Order: sequence, then structure tokens, then C-alpha cells
Amino acid sequence: MIAPDELPRFFRVRQSFPRPRVEDIAASVHDELRKCCGQELGGKSVAISVGSRGVAGIAQVTRSCVDFLKQRGALPFIVPAMGSHGGATAAGQLDVLRGLGVTEPSMDCPIRSSMEVEKLCTAAEGFPVYFDRHALEADHVLVVNRIKPHTRFAGEIESGLMKMMLIGLGKQKGAEVYHRAIVNYSFDQIVRSVAQVVIQRCNILGGLAILENAYEETAQIVGVLPDEIEQREPDLLRKVKSWMPQLPFDRSELLIVDQIGKNISGTGMDTNVVGRKRNDHAAIAGEKPDIHHIYVRSLTAQTHGNASGIGLAELCHRRVIETADRQVTRMNCITASHVTGAMLPIDFDTDREALRVACQLAGYIPPHQVPAMWIRDTLSLEEVECSEFFYSQARQDSALEVLSQPSQLQFDSAGDLTDRFGD
Repeated sequence: MIAPDELPRFFRVRQSFPRPRVEDIAASVHDELRKCCGQELGGKSVAISVGSRGVAGIAQVTRSCVDFLKQRGALPFIVPAMGSHGGATAAGQLDVLRGLGVTEPSMDCPIRSSMEVEKLCTAAEGFPVYFDRHALEADHVLVVNRIKPHTRFAGEIESGLMKMMLIGLGKQKGAEVYHRAIVNYSFDQIVRSVAQVVIQRCNILGGLAILENAYEETAQIVGVLPDEIEQREPDLLRKVKSWMPQLPFDRSELLIVDQIGKNISGTGMDTNVVGRKRNDHAAIAGEKPDIHHIYVRSLTAQTHGNASGIGLAELCHRRVIETADRQVTRMNCITASHVTGAMLPIDFDTDREALRVACQLAGYIPPHQVPAMWIRDTLSLEEVECSEFFYSQARQDSALEVLSQPSQLQFDSAGDLTDRFGD
């Protein structure tokens, strides 16, 4: 049995990432919307898509869209565009929006939530194309979403405006169809096969792309004309990738993650950060970082029990199992054709017990020398706790600022780690 004082000692490092920022969200939204939908819209209804992700300032961005459209004489309303999230129910998706600060009083416009969809057409590949009924009945649709790398598939187009139109606004039925089709075709092929049909048949007014930096701040807002969405998304995605945060070291036996959740990533923790985009439990050739075992300590409150992605972890705290909503998690993972994302890791009653086992699983290495990193979540990587194994390397790395000396982990009376990252 490994004693607590034999566990690795940890020190903290600070990383610096590119930090472009939008200072005035409302002004930027208005400026960009003038470029892509500045015409008068007297009496026209406009559906605004709002997803479920934890997009920085999404309530302010959405309210700014509402205000702009009203200034153009339009009658805007909001449509939840989140595929099967919120338990694949209209009420559940309203709850998700409420958690993001998007409500009818705060937005000063109606929210029309429904899981009903209409079939637009059948793609050349043979799958049906669905679209939210309320959005389809509107005179126009304004597609609003964040551009970022997807956690499961790679290509020139990943998560962004195109995905919002096809999967988000396709609701549960559309999300299920596309995630099944991705097994047989690349997302890039699927998008290019049906994008123009959706843009024309659904009267897409324009797109508002939100780009974020590594600090979860709005880095840029870009208005895109409907016919240019498919062309411009690859360049916007490349820009976002150049700003992405990353772990300070490329290989580690253990990664401790304080929290995962749908507000953090579609897979609970971003596979682009933990190195498991193509394989749930190992990095493939050429993929970084290479993490042997992942230990998850909790779910975020904002994920509402959706533990999608917990299957990427080998170890977890018992509280993760106890707070997970099995039905919601399974629905999300089945719809996404990622059933392994709902599989449960070995759980432990205490952090101390989990870390002892993790050190044992690291192989024939003295416990205090086990390479390990500890993060709050995959969005919060400015400061990372690292085991003493990395100390010399960190001190020689000009990109890292060492903030503390290695020290013993501290546990409370229940055997759980005392929080080093704060609330």
C-alpha cells in the first residue's frame, strides 16, 4: 500500500497563450451583422439559433442579435439549436438555455422550443435532412455559433456554423442521422453534400461566428454571408486552432481532471487537449499529448448530470457516478454514435485511494516519480499543477513560469484533495 507521503509532490506552472479579445461585444455584433444581414427586415420573423455549449458571453451576444434585428424592423425569436442535448426534450432544452442566461425576459423576445422537425430533402448519400419546425417557418434564420475543433472528427469544417445548421437545428432526429452518417462518410462530405440545400430552403439570413481564445474569452466575432459560410469556415477554424490551449507536457502517466461537463466540451473534456480524439483510451500515432490514465473528480453543475465523455476516463471519484443522469448521458452518447463515451470507469470513494491506484498502474516507477498533471478542466489551462517529475524540465522551459515549489498533496478528513484551483 502506498502511503500519502509517497505520492508525487506537485508544483504549479503558468502558461501563456495568444490573447486577442473583443472589448465591446454589442458593438462588434452590430458591426458584423451589418456586413451579412444589414437590409431592412420590416415585419419579417427571424429565428436565432442558440446552442448548449458554454460559449463565452452567449447571453450578451444573443441579446445584441435581438436588438440589431429589432432595429431593422424584424420580429426575432430564439430557437434552441442543440441536437439531442437537454435530454432531447423541449423543456430540457429550455432549461439548458436558462442556465446560459438566455430567457425570454433577459432577451426581450420569445423562445420557441420544440423537438419537432421537418424533412427538407434526401442527401445524395441517402440520408434525410431535417430542420427545426419553428426555424423553418420563420422568414429567415440567423445562425449563431462558436467555431472550434470538434472532439470526434477532423477536417476543414468541424464545429461551427455548418454543424449548427445541420445537427443543432436538426434536433434529436437530425443529430442522430448525421452522427450515424459520419460512421460511413466524412463530416466534410456530409456538409458539402447538403449545405446549399439547407441555406436556400431554410432562408438563412447569415451566420455569426464566435471565435474564442485560450482563456475562454471572445477573441473575434465574424459576420458571414449565407453563400460564404462553407467557404469561410475552414479559415476561421485554422485561426482558432492557432489560439488553442494545451497541456504543458506531451506525455504523462496520469492526468487529474477536477471536472468535466457539456459546458466544457461535447465529450466532457476536450479530446483535442487530452489527446484522445480518435481513440478513447490512448493517443494514436502522431497525436499529442499521450496520457496513460485519466482520473475525473466531478461533473460540472452546468452539465445537469450529463456525463457524456466519462468513458474516456479510466478512473473517477464515486461522486461522478452518483451525480450522473444515466438516461440523459446514454441518450446523448447514442445519438452521437459514441456509446463508449457513456461507459463507466472504475470509481473510488476518495481521491487518496484513486491516486494510490493510479500510481500503481503507472508501472514499475517509484510513486513519487510518477509523471502526472492536474487541471481544473480542459478549458482552464493557464495554470496547471505538475508532479515533481517535470520540475527540472519546467524550470528550463522559457514558455513556462514556475509559480511554486513541489509540495505534498493535502487531503481533507474524508480523504479528498483540498482544492488548489478555487471555485
